[in-house]
Parts: sequence; C-alpha cells; structure tokens
Amino acid sequence: MELGKSLLGISVVGALLAMSGNAAASAFALIEQSSGLGNAFAGGAAAAEDATTIFFNPAGMSRLKGKQATVAGSLIVPAASFSGTVTPNSAPFQTPGTNMGGDAGGPALVPNTYMVMEIEPALRFGMGINVPFGLQTKYDENWVGRYQGIKSKLQAVNLNPSLSYEVNETVSLGIGLNYQHITGELTSMINYPAAIFQGVLLQTGNAGTAAAAATPYAGVEGISTLTGSDSAWGYNLGVLFKVTPQTRIGVAYRSSIKYDLDGTVTFANRPAALDATLPNQDVTLAIDMPDSFAISAFHQMDDKWDIMADATRTGWGSFKELNVKKTDGTSLSNTPENWEDTWRVSLGASYHYNEQWMARVGVAYDQTPVPDEYRTVRIPDADRTWLALGGQYKLSTESTLDFGYAHLFVKDATLNQSAAANPDLLGKGYLTGSYSSSVDILSVQYAYNF
Repeated sequence: MELGKSLLGISVVGALLAMSGNAAASAFALIEQSSGLGNAFAGGAAAAEDATTIFFNPAGMSRLKGKQATVAGSLIVPAASFSGTVTPNSAPFQTPGTNMGGDAGGPALVPNTYMVMEIEPALRFGMGINVPFGLQTKYDENWVGRYQGIKSKLQAVNLNPSLSYEVNETVSLGIGLNYQHITGELTSMINYPAAIFQGVLLQTGNAGTAAAAATPYAGVEGISTLTGSDSAWGYNLGVLFKVTPQTRIGVAYRSSIKYDLDGTVTFANRPAALDATLPNQDVTLAIDMPDSFAISAFHQMDDKWDIMADATRTGWGSFKELNVKKTDGTSLSNTPENWEDTWRVSLGASYHYNEQWMARVGVAYDQTPVPDEYRTVRIPDADRTWLALGGQYKLSTESTLDFGYAHLFVKDATLNQSAAANPDLLGKGYLTGSYSSSVDILSVQYAYNF
C-alpha cells in the first residue's frame, strides 16, 4: 500500500512538471484545483470538503479528520479563432498573407494533488502540488499575425506546504508557503529582409541603399524562439468562520510572486547579414504573478441542499508590460499590456440524493483584465460566463470520486491595433478583427481517507 502511494505521488509530480494548461480563468490563471468544478468553484474558500482546500483556503483543513489524499486532473479544451485583416506598416518586403491562423487553442491536461494530515486535534499539516498559471496559444506559421506571435506557452508549477489551527469552535486560521517554478516560451516569425531594410535605413538614411541590401533576401523568414525560467516564493493566508453549524464564511489571500526569468533568444534561418545586429543571445524578462483575495460563503439549507457563493478579486493590474531585455539592460522587445484588476463571482448548489450520490450545479462570471486597445495575439482574452454541473459518488467509507463539466461562453474579443497603443508592432503589421472563443472543461478527482 505504501509503495503504491509513493508511485502514485511520483507519477503525479512527473505529470505536473511535464504538462501545461490553457487558461480557463481570466488571462492565464488556472482555478481548476478541486472537485468544485461542478459548482463553478463557488464557495471555494468556505466549502472545505476535502484536501484541495489547501489551495482555496488552508484554514479549511481544520474540518478534515485523520489523513486524506486527493489526485485530480482537468482536461481543458479551448477554441480561439481570429477573423480580420492586417495592415502592413513597412511596405518593402512585407508579405502579410491571408491565413487567419487556424484554431489557436488546444487541449491540455492540468493535474493536481493534495494531502492533509492531523498532527493534533487543533493542528493540521497539508501539502499541495498544482499548476496555478498556464497558457498556450499556437497559430499556423504562415498566418497574417505571424510576426506578432506563433506560439506562446507559460506554466507555473507550485508546491504549497500549509498549516491550519483551530482557535475555537468558531474560528480557524491557515497559512501556506508557495514555491513556484515558472517556464515560458514565445515564438514568432521574423521577416529578415524587412529587418535588414530597416537596419540599413537607420544607418544610412537612404532607402535605395537599404532596398539594395535587403533584395537578395526577399521572402526569407525564420522563427525567433524566446525561452526562460525562474523560481520564487510566495504565501497564502486564510480564515474560516463557523457562523452557525450550517453556515461558514471563508476569507483567503494569495500573495503576488515576482519573477525575473533568465533565458535565451535564438533566430532560425538567419541571414549572415544579420549575425551582428540580430545575434542569438541571453535575455531576461521580469513578470509578476498577481495576488488574489477571495470571500466565500457556504450554507447547508437542509439535509438535501447546500448553497454557496464566492467573489474573488485578482490583482492583474500589476501586469503592465512584456519587456524582454538584453544582458546590457536595453530592451529587445517591449509589448505594453496595461492590464486591470478583475473580479470573478460565482453561485452554486449541491443536492444530496442519498448517502452515496450528490449532484452539483454552478454559474460564474469572470472578467478579463485585458483592455480592448491592448489585446494581443498571444493572450486574446475576454469576459467569460461559466455554466457547470457535476457530482460525487462515494465508492466506500474511505474514498470518493468527483466529476464535473463546465462550458465557458467567451465574449467576442475585438482586435484593433494602433501605433499609439502598440509601438512594438512597427514593421510587424497592425491587425483589425475579432476573436471567437469558447472553453470546455472536464475534471475527475479521487479522494482517499486513511
């Protein structure tokens, strides 16, 4: 039994380290961390039904007895299609094309695992391993926006040791540390003759000389690939109030985490004329993961019905730019983002058919942090509405199986790029059009008490 548990833990950690997710909450946050998908994660900081409370509110561990371990996976299937036009802004040697990029989404598995153990009657220890942030978009390599982006991939694997303490019958406190490792990859197509033309034009001021230098390379393109990684620490706090035997209020906070990614940028198929001006080189990228604050409520109406609600603010306003810098501190590429703080609100209900079966339902509204004028092809995010359902089946007195499904209706996102809002697009073309998107999520979770 112990060997089986060890092998299970190793396999889950391996999956967490190997897989990234497509964001289902706003921007590139991943809220798929518990059996609460069927309730649209309403009441996350107050429900405290199993060990996954470590992520939503560590104070909830005080409600769990003995030892418990959970293993879960969420299959996230997003779809995102662009329709519109591109306006060249560097006429010589720019070949915009007509391909709209195909479906920029793609299925991804987001796993997580949690464990809680009772140290003494009032004290609990827990450990969570999860993926709180993930993003992947990928377009056809010959699409109209290829100079702005082809592939964008980001993932953060989080280790979350936690403690909870039951102060009295009414109040429980929780605290956790978060050690996160983040990796990222950004690719885009480089129009080499256009780059040569612009470089020579800046040096000589003569368009004829610039055109003569670039002409031998007409039609030559290659992919630039930026990769980087970093590790950093954060924390999370929580309080759980047992207002009455039937009603709980949870308040939780997760800190922001600041990263300085170290990596490299490489240029495939680069002409020798650009060896000096566009070399493969080391780069850095500073990025902040946002903090979040949640308040949740859970109420047992009778022996059949539970209702729950949640409001969560996420501090995306800290994400102002995507500034890739060379080792000398000068900027290689700087994309303004200027995101805004967001709110996610949700309502849910559960119905207990009998001692074995429970049904779940939930709705949620999730704001996007992305202002229309700063939307990019890498993160074409928009407001979304969740409709979710699910259930739980008790396999035995020690184990339960939870399952859930949600469909996210994503508002059409406009893309109307301008030189004023997007100065980094000079020479890459300005896109005008809209995105049509949706997301489907399917999750399964197994919990075992021992």
